[in-house]
Amino acid sequence: LLSQFDPDNTGYVSTEKFRSLLQRHGSELDPHKLEVLLALADSNSEGRICYQDFVNLMSNKRSNSFRQAILQGNRRLCSKALLEETGLSLSQRLIRHVAYETLPREIDRKWYYDSYTCCPPPWFMITITIVAFFLYNGVVLDRFVLQVSHPLYLKNALLYHPQLRAQAWRYLTYIFVHAGIEHLGLNVVLQLLVGVPLEMVHGAARISFVYVAGVVAGSLAVSVADMTAPVVGSSGGVYALVSAHLANIVMNWSGMKCQFKLLRMAVALICMSFEFGRAVWLRFHPSAYPPCPHPSFMAHLGGVMVGITLGVIILRNYEQRLQDQTLWWIFLSIYVIFVLFAIFWNIFAYSLLDLKLPPPP
Repeated sequence: LLSQFDPDNTGYVSTEKFRSLLQRHGSELDPHKLEVLLALADSNSEGRICYQDFVNLMSNKRSNSFRQAILQGNRRLCSKALLEETGLSLSQRLIRHVAYETLPREIDRKWYYDSYTCCPPPWFMITITIVAFFLYNGVVLDRFVLQVSHPLYLKNALLYHPQLRAQAWRYLTYIFVHAGIEHLGLNVVLQLLVGVPLEMVHGAARISFVYVAGVVAGSLAVSVADMTAPVVGSSGGVYALVSAHLANIVMNWSGMKCQFKLLRMAVALICMSFEFGRAVWLRFHPSAYPPCPHPSFMAHLGGVMVGITLGVIILRNYEQRLQDQTLWWIFLSIYVIFVLFAIFWNIFAYSLLDLKLPPPP
């Protein structure tokens, strides 16, 4: 139909003709999609609409045309808010709740609500939680949680140990071992309550990147700032996700319409503070296996730094292309520089400083 308004086949149609087309056929469109199309017409300053932009929007492709539309944040919405819609099924209410928990813009919420199909499901956070934590520790190690006082604690092939830092997999696999049931419990609760909704909205690729970046930054931070200590637990990845989400809420406070957002932030901060305080206390508590100290708490701080830098940029806008964001490249460069610095630090600094490291397990 749009091509009828472009007899010269230029690929463009005037916004006036585009509006008349929407008025004529708007009843045939999804109301949320119609709202986006109207926003596209409002946001166009050149007086014409690209036919390919129209095709992209109708086929649920998040193109530059859509980003132009959502930048018009001060426009008047032409239909009622998603929160006011009634007669929704349980699954629809869940998707709507997730949209309001994670997205600050109404137009983004509606787009997500219309396009989300739960295919694929949030497999990364569920897999890393259930399979990695419970299946591995429970079936392979025959123990769901390895306490720091357990004989197998230091002999585990997964945790990061300063004497075994040349075994590169330990910078990642330490997340599969936890220092007590309360350590595991808090990480699992925060990971599922925050990580699963974020993955439902932003996808496994983005969330897994933030999580893994936090995990690697956590172990590298320990190797640089707490060089004689081992490290266990998934706090680096968990804190990266939670801190990115909380920072996103604070930065978009007026746009976040989720209920009890202040209470949710308070609960998350209390849980994080309790778990971090316990990690600090445990680090300076007399070790069950001297001279090797208890696990370091620096992984928590490494995760937080990733969350409030890379994580905030990734979660700031729904499906915005990262390669178009200057801050993304700045923070990614800083992260890469830190990783390279930490690698060289691990190669040379330990011998130059002549540290007395705990004996290998």
